Order: sequence, then C-alpha cells, then structure tokens
Amino acid sequence: MSTHTGGGIAAPIPVHPAAGDGSTTTAAGAALPWRAKISYGAGDFAFGLCWNMVGAFLLYFYTDVALLPVGVVGTLFLLSRLLDAGIDPVVGLLVDRTRSRWGRTRPYFLYGAVPFGLFSVAVFYVPPLGDTGKLVWAGATFIILGLLFSVVNIPYSALLPMMTGRQRERVQVSSLRSAGTALSVIFATAGTMPLVTALGGGDKARGFLLTALLAAGVSVALILNLFANCREVIHDRGDEPPATLSAVANMVRNRAWLVVFLFTILNFIRFGAVLAVTAYFALNVLHQPWMISILLPAISGTLLIGSAIAPPYLRRFGMRQGNRLVLIAATGLYLVLPLAEGQPWLFLAIYILASVLISVTMTAIFAMAAETVDYHEAHFGVRHEGLLSAGISLSTKIGMALGGAVIAYGLAWVDYNPAAVSDGAVHMVHALYYVPALLVLVLQIICISFYPAIPKRGRA
Repeated sequence: MSTHTGGGIAAPIPVHPAAGDGSTTTAAGAALPWRAKISYGAGDFAFGLCWNMVGAFLLYFYTDVALLPVGVVGTLFLLSRLLDAGIDPVVGLLVDRTRSRWGRTRPYFLYGAVPFGLFSVAVFYVPPLGDTGKLVWAGATFIILGLLFSVVNIPYSALLPMMTGRQRERVQVSSLRSAGTALSVIFATAGTMPLVTALGGGDKARGFLLTALLAAGVSVALILNLFANCREVIHDRGDEPPATLSAVANMVRNRAWLVVFLFTILNFIRFGAVLAVTAYFALNVLHQPWMISILLPAISGTLLIGSAIAPPYLRRFGMRQGNRLVLIAATGLYLVLPLAEGQPWLFLAIYILASVLISVTMTAIFAMAAETVDYHEAHFGVRHEGLLSAGISLSTKIGMALGGAVIAYGLAWVDYNPAAVSDGAVHMVHALYYVPALLVLVLQIICISFYPAIPKRGRA
C-alpha cells in the first residue's frame, strides 16, 4: 500500500480478538456504538473539568486567596508536576499487566473516580494553619491529585486504541474527546469565577471550595459512566507482560511515539502558560477584566470547532502536513496579535481564529497517540497501550509544569504584588503572554516534520 506525507499508510496489521470483558467484536467487524463514542468523549470532560479548573485558577487561588508567596508556589508547581509525572510510566506498566474481568483499563475508572474527585476539592481548601502548614497542605494535596490524575487518565488514553482499530473511528472518537476537552475548559474557565461569587457570598475561599465540590461531583459521575459504557476489543498477541527495561527501551525507539511525546510537551507548555497568564494579562495589560471570561474559554472552547474541522482536514492533508499548515498560520496570527491590543474585539477575533487553528493539533494529538500503538506493534510485535499512553500523559504533565512555572517564576522575578502591580510586572506579563507561545509554535512546526508513516489496522 502507498504512503502519503502525513503519517501515511503501510501494511495492515491483523486485529486480535477481545479479551477481558467477554466481547467478540473486532476492529474490522461491527462499528463502534455511538454510546461508547459519546461516553469516551465525556470522559475527557470528566477529567478536564477538575484538571482545567486547577490549571486556570490554582495559581491565582494560592497567591490571591490563600496568600502564599508566588515564588514558592512556582517551585511547588514545577516540582509537584515533575514528581507525579514520574509515576506515569509505572501506571502505564501496571495497566499493561492488569488482568481483570473488566479488562485492563476499566478497573482504574471504577476505583479511581471517587479519590480523584475528593482531592480535586482538597486542593481548593485553605486549612486553618500557619503559612508553613498551608504550604505543606498545598504541596501534599497537589501532588496526590496529580498522582490520582495519572491513575485514571493514563488508562483512559490507553483505552482508545483498544476500542477500535479503524482509523476513521479513531479520528472520530478523538474529535469527541477534543469536544469533551473543549467543554471542560469552557465550563472550568468561564463558569468558575461566577460560581465562586455566587456560592461564596463574598468569601472567595468558600466559593472556590463549593465550586470545586460541584465540579468533582460531575466528574465522578462521568468517570463511572465511562467505566459502564466503553469496552476493550483489541489486545496484545501474548498474555505475558514484557520485561520493564526492554519495554521502555522499545518505547524510546518508537519514532512515532518520540515525535508525539515532544509535540505534546510543547503543546502543553503553551497551554499551561496561557492558562496561567491570561487572567493577569487581561487585568494588567489589556485593562479589560471582562475579557477573562472570553479569553480563557477560547483557549480550548475553540476545540469544539477544531474537533469538527479536524477529521476531514486530517484525512485530506495527513497528520504531518495538516499539523504543519495550521501551526504556520497560527504563528502568523500570533505575530500580529499585539497590534490589536487597543481594539478588544479585533484582538478577540484574531485570537479566536488562531485558537481554532491550534485546536486542530489537539485532536491530532489524541489520534496520533493511538497510532503510536500500531507503529509499536508493527516494529516490536506488541502493543503496550498502557506504557505508550503513560508516556504521552507524562508529556502533558511536563509541559503543564514548565508552562505554569515559567509564568510563576516570571512574576516572582519582578516581585509581583496583587495589591500594587508595578510597571515592571506589567511588562513581564506582556512578554510572558506572547514569547512562550510563539517559541512553542515554531518548535512544534519543526517537531511534527519528523512524524513517520503509520501502519494501518483493519479497514478505514
């Protein structure tokens, strides 16, 4: 079979029968039910609702509500995310070794949903302790939340290549996942502050706590729905789990995985930085507080548009060329964005268009992450969905950690004080809004150019 420029098509890989949940469906057989597709997409809404509330508002909560020093918070963010990222390969290997009547991934949804919800609330609680006690609480709850996110999210990513081997269905399900991501960010970023005000009655600490409790309840329900409606139908050829060192060595030798790993790190550096700096930018540079509730949701809210555009667009241009084109266009828009700062609606129009283009790459990441499993099987004879998905999850955490830390350290460098923002702080916020994003976009263009052709499993 022929190949094309964007992660093309090689020889088909045989589809293996299901194991673990009693299903006999294969990727080349019955189509994936819509209930499973929608439940899978809603799963990302479940994880993202709490996780994006943390990404968008926890820095603000720590500095302006809990009154923790911003420099210490920056170090906490960086070390905590890097520490819990280190657990991702361990969780991935555990998924590959899990054998249960529910399959390899679904037990993690069943037993991890409630703890994940509880600690999503705990990070927004200010204990009646001194400064040291508050920092210890913040560090402990943030680290544990990151670990629990790995426990439920890595199996979630590993589940997609097990659900279907059809490329068309994978892109379709990835689009629904992107839509789930988009809706989670819309609700988390646009809804959080109004809910904090409404539920807190002037007490921001109480408002954040109750808002987090509401978000956690929704997340737990949808994670359990994911457990109930999504099934595994594709598995490794063998029953014996691989040796750990050889499995990791093969993962690093998987060219498709390496590209997606680096591409995802870069994407989430930009994502984490923009989430963390947007509120400061709207308040101190644009002097338009109302724009927070548009700029933040637009970061991923445009994924709703991107998730609809991505399937036909990526089929037409392929993963490599398709990603490269939208990133080049988005870079051009970001370069002209500073010229529109004095015209809020023009600024928003350019920003939203750039976000729509970038959102196509998010859908592509989910689909490419599934494709790395097929590439792995073609080259090494095993699939290792858990380990490969863990690597991608690790890349999101590293990216978010670096992106958030860049903003926190930049603010600390100029002694940011929420009570009296200096001119130096304003200039720093201005630079932090544009420079990291532009640098990341350029590096992503270079990175995606190395994405290889991917073997195709079953029928399209």
